Amino acid sequence: MSEMEDKAFNTKSAPFYYPVPRITDNEIDLRAIFSVLWKGKWWIVLWMLFSVLIGGSYILFSHKIYESQVLVAPISDEQQMGMASVLNSQFGGLASLAGINLGKGNTDKTILALQVLQSRKFIGGFIQRHHLMVPVMAMDGWNKDSDEFYFNTDIYDPEQERWLAEDGETLEPTILEATQYFLKNIMDVKLDSNTGMVTVTVRFYSPYVTQRWATWLIADLNDEIRQQDMLEAQSRIAYLNNQLNQTSLADSRNMLYQLIEQQTKTLMLTKVSKEYVFKTVDPAVVDVDEIKPKKIIVIILSIILGLVLGMSFIFIRHQIRK
Repeated sequence: MSEMEDKAFNTKSAPFYYPVPRITDNEIDLRAIFSVLWKGKWWIVLWMLFSVLIGGSYILFSHKIYESQVLVAPISDEQQMGMASVLNSQFGGLASLAGINLGKGNTDKTILALQVLQSRKFIGGFIQRHHLMVPVMAMDGWNKDSDEFYFNTDIYDPEQERWLAEDGETLEPTILEATQYFLKNIMDVKLDSNTGMVTVTVRFYSPYVTQRWATWLIADLNDEIRQQDMLEAQSRIAYLNNQLNQTSLADSRNMLYQLIEQQTKTLMLTKVSKEYVFKTVDPAVVDVDEIKPKKIIVIILSIILGLVLGMSFIFIRHQIRK
């Protein structure tokens, strides 16, 4: 073996070392973060306690909101519907001239009643009829212990029971403003499409007021639709009697008698039935458990907020001390 080959054979290659990864300034050292947080753990506890204290104060001093619900079912009208289908097949044309809709029944009346309930006209009349302008627009709280209401004294003087004025103009809201506020913030209506049941919910500062208003709403709605049907039935009967006096054909007179009988039954129902459109299944009750503020949610959010604030404080403090 030559000298050159011997040197090449005995020459050892230099060892190869894999590069060790280094933590740069842009990478996060979880152990360092945990160490910083652990050293400042009592600051986190203090911030959480402070945040929970603020949340508890909010729960304690904020105005409570209560709600009452009334569950109602549409009144069935099977007998009238059966008669209507027979009459519609024979005399639908003349009935339509009298304004009598023989092809529609209880479903349409339910939809109509729900639209009336949520209309500005009905709610405006409801507010005026029960003198609710001051409760709806001026009250902003209720004392559970003394059963006394708090008022917004910027617009209403509860001692003199009058609305205040500013620059010579009264601060009393309009009936339209009260109606819109009632529809948006106080009343809620839900229809169960599967069962046809309707739930009317009223939310306000007092559970006694919510129970009373929810009951009044259903009673007034039944009365409103009843009054409408009464006036319509009277008008139709007058029209049909006039048509009866103008015809001598036996078939026509027989048809008119049946239509008059139908409207007479409707008129009778309007005078004897208090639950005319909706029957109360589950009446509104006084529920003294408030729905707002939601205590558990407020406390959980307070704890989370305190945790975030505490951690932020520790990191800022750590960076300043570096």
